Order: sequence, then C-alpha cells, then structure tokens
Amino acid sequence: MLAPVMTHSRNSVRGSAGPAVLLALLLLILVGVTVVLFASHAYSPPSPITAEGRLTDQQYGRTLWVAGVIFILAQLALAYAALRFRDRGRPARFIRGNNALEVVWTLATVVLFVGLSVMGRRAWADARLGAAPADAVQIEVTTTQFVYTFRYPGPDGKFGRLDPNLVSASTGNPLGLDPNDAAGKDDIVVPVLTVPANRPVELLIRSQDVVHNFFVRELRLQQDAVPGMVIPVNFTADRVGRYEIVCTQLCGQGHNTMRSFLNVVPEPEYESFLKQQAVGQ
Repeated sequence: MLAPVMTHSRNSVRGSAGPAVLLALLLLILVGVTVVLFASHAYSPPSPITAEGRLTDQQYGRTLWVAGVIFILAQLALAYAALRFRDRGRPARFIRGNNALEVVWTLATVVLFVGLSVMGRRAWADARLGAAPADAVQIEVTTTQFVYTFRYPGPDGKFGRLDPNLVSASTGNPLGLDPNDAAGKDDIVVPVLTVPANRPVELLIRSQDVVHNFFVRELRLQQDAVPGMVIPVNFTADRVGRYEIVCTQLCGQGHNTMRSFLNVVPEPEYESFLKQQAVGQ
C-alpha cells in the first residue's frame, strides 16, 4: 500500500504578501492624508485675542510638531515591519524584548513630555495662578442651568451680599442679591459679558447648581465652574470684537443651549456701557 504523499501549494510555502502590502499601503495613505490636512491648516482655530492665548498656540504648535514627527515615524516603522516580517510560509519565531531599549525610550518619553510641560507652564498658569493687577476690572460670572449671568460691582467698586434664599430668576433676582445691603444696590447684573480692550480683567467664576464651564475659543481660556467655589481667572483682551461663550461640561439636558457672548469694546464704550446699565438696573 502506498503511503499518502503530502503536497503543499506554492502559496502555503511562500506565504502571502497581499495583506502586508495592503496594510503598509493603508498606513502610508493615513500618514499622507494626515500631513496634508495639518499642513493646509484646514481646521485652524480663530486667532487668539490675548498674550496668554498666543502662548497657548505656540505651545500647541511645539507639541503638534513633536507628536507629529513621532506619529509619522511610528507609522512608517509599522509599515516597514508589516512588509519585513510578513508571512513567508514559515513557523512564527518568538523574539524576547530588549530591556535596555525599553528603558531608553521610556526615559526619552518622560524627558520629552515633562520638557514640553515645563515650556508651556506659563500658557496655563498665568491666567489661573497669577495675581490680577490692582486696576483689573473685576466681574463675577455665575453659571446655572442653562444660562450665564454676569455681575459688575457698580460705581462703589463693591459687590453686594448674596443670599441663596433670595434667588428668584422669575422675579428679577437670579443671583439672590440682598436688598438690605447698601453695597449691592448699584450692582449691575447682565446676561452678556462686556469688557474693555487692553485692560486687565479678573473673572470670579461660580456655579449655583452643577458643574458648568466658561470657555471662549479666542481667549484660549477654559475653566470649570464648581458649586461652592469661587475660581478666579484673569486675562487682557487686545482685540475688539464679539466672541461666543459656551459651556463644555455636560450639565444637563439643556447643555447645548448654554451660551452667551463676550463683547470686547474700547474703553470709552465700556464706560458708556456701565453708565447705561446703572441707569437701567
């Protein structure tokens, strides 16, 4: 009786290069499309209107270059590995890792990203940890589902006392101003934020109910409003214009409707705004 003869097709001996070539091609297309999109600035944000915003953009640019180079090299290396170690019809061979190499690239990653963080510390810290100048315009920002309310101290330069028990938006007292406090009688409460150009502004951000957020793209400034806390942030806008304020926290079913506007106006127009609002309060 003749023994069975084992036969192998040519493909089973040589393996198949098709999947490896397809994967490498897809990776090259991914890299090419990504580079074109970023190089064309197709999705660039609006220009910043503060010095801190420009620092943020510079830090973003540095980080993008570093991450972009690493991304391109990693994808090209993956495409090379897919071709170099493709199926050749032979059993897989186990390769142990290189501990020294792993330590080197781990340390390199730590140094790289800690270095980027140190370089970008001012872009984040100046607006939040730096003390506002003595002549800064102080404005209180109160968030609640799903509106922003802004309060100015009025001619006396003092904020009046707030009483949570007096909060009643339907009767015209959304913040709970105490009518018996003389300091609050000239406070200005408005739904839109107006600030003077080229003058320091300090915002005192607070929330009446849940966690909200104050975000203006052109300021490159985003700060959560947390119940029970008053969080100061400061900036100096140097470009006149109207900019959208939005909440970036999922604060409830009406989250998508929570928005207001920041009006940056010349100093004379700002003074006129305060006078008009003081008369109407």
